[in-house]
Amino acid sequence: MADGSSSVEITEGCRLPVLRKNQEHEDEWPLAEILSVKEVSGRKHYYVHYIDFNKRLDEWVMADRLDIKKLQFPKKEAKTPTKNGVAGSRPSSPEREVRKSVEPNQQQPASTPARGKTLPTPKRKVEAVPLATQVPPAIPVPSLPSPAEAPPAAVFPAVRETNTFKAREDHEPLTSHTTNGTARRLVPSQPGRKRKANGGPAEEDSQDSSDGIPSAPRMTGSLVSDRSHDDIVTRMKNIESIELGRHRLKPWYFSPYPQELTSLPILYLCEFCLKFLKSLKCLQRHLTKCNLRHPPGNEIYRKGTISFFEIDGRKNKNYSQNLCLLAKCFLDHKTLYYDTDPFLFYVMTDYDLKGFHIVGYFSKEKESTEDYNVACILTLPPYQRRGYGKLLIEFSYELSKVEGKTGTPEKPLSDLGLLSYRSYWSQTILEILMDLKPDNGEQPQITINEISEITSVKKEDVISTLQYLNLINYYKGQYILTLSEDIVEGHERAMHKRHLRIDPKCLHFTPKDWSKRGKW
Repeated sequence: MADGSSSVEITEGCRLPVLRKNQEHEDEWPLAEILSVKEVSGRKHYYVHYIDFNKRLDEWVMADRLDIKKLQFPKKEAKTPTKNGVAGSRPSSPEREVRKSVEPNQQQPASTPARGKTLPTPKRKVEAVPLATQVPPAIPVPSLPSPAEAPPAAVFPAVRETNTFKAREDHEPLTSHTTNGTARRLVPSQPGRKRKANGGPAEEDSQDSSDGIPSAPRMTGSLVSDRSHDDIVTRMKNIESIELGRHRLKPWYFSPYPQELTSLPILYLCEFCLKFLKSLKCLQRHLTKCNLRHPPGNEIYRKGTISFFEIDGRKNKNYSQNLCLLAKCFLDHKTLYYDTDPFLFYVMTDYDLKGFHIVGYFSKEKESTEDYNVACILTLPPYQRRGYGKLLIEFSYELSKVEGKTGTPEKPLSDLGLLSYRSYWSQTILEILMDLKPDNGEQPQITINEISEITSVKKEDVISTLQYLNLINYYKGQYILTLSEDIVEGHERAMHKRHLRIDPKCLHFTPKDWSKRGKW
């Protein structure tokens, strides 16, 4: 901390560079905002959010990591004249005023000695964890012809070292998807509230009505985030660490566990029923009475040590709520409801002699008007970067194939979720294109609809992936798909590393018609 800091009061909303280690374990000084201040044993601690970095990097720091010389104070509210000439108040701006001096009448030096690396506007770095980050915008493609105008499929000869396929484009233009994740709150269910299906499209990140009054949660269970209720409490991590079986997890985000548990150094969870307890002794006593050795519900898939359990949010409400509380520690872009009735949860486990240990899960709506086949999806941190994320995604599409539908994940996706889905879509589509065989000596042919039907990936996601890979080209009045050697080699390397795959023969799943209320 710089000299003279003792006379400067750092308050919530201030911004200043804060020392941290980057991925290369080098010192850097990104700009951060002070979200909270507390005093422990006579020393002040500051909870900081690094600007342009993901919230999972937020942390408590001591004063010696703050660069007080570059302190920026929140801009005060300014009085502005109204149309009638009457002074009015204006909400404070997110801009900050840079403090010119540390103390009154003290001149700021012309230059300050460098401390590590100074990053006035740092760029966010993507952590190498499989569940995702923003991708470049899709490459624009000329407007595609309607199905009636689509010419007969024919493939042009390969040019140099590329494989070229004719794409009969019988689809509508692609619309961009929102991908930024935002925070969500746990909202208690209200007894007596009738659930209504919302047939309209999801609008950005809000479920509020136009008059500012929050609307009731949809029966279809949309988990799109709503920032209108954000406050300083939900922006801060409230759980220090979680012990789940043989793993100790460091939460990334806020989760609405009971207030009395947030002051504990460790929150203990039963890894089979996910019940939360305040001490190791309580956990040991609970384990003597807990008979579960696997998630409740039906085991619908098993191959090797990997199993999937289908859990009804209505029949197993306590487990579903505990699962949502755990997941919220690592998901910042979705909301949670105590009313888990509209959801099905598919929990992936890894089996050993002690039981079935949770690896990850995804949830889906029983009835989705927007063809969502995933609401929330999470691989727990100890199992990330091991292929389980793609296995969860692949399983969700296998269920869609059995249901005879095409599906898509609920938007917006998190940064890590988008990476995983983009990777899965790319590998799945390229796998189909590379397996195409020539027909009567002609180049192989396929349509967007055929790709969608084979994979159960929604048509819009197929188009956006082809655009992202830059495979669609317009040649002599026709659309063709061109695979370069780099694309082919990269795909083969990726598939060589992908050892975990879903075997449809091991899936024992019968879809239900949830539109009949008796099924609930």
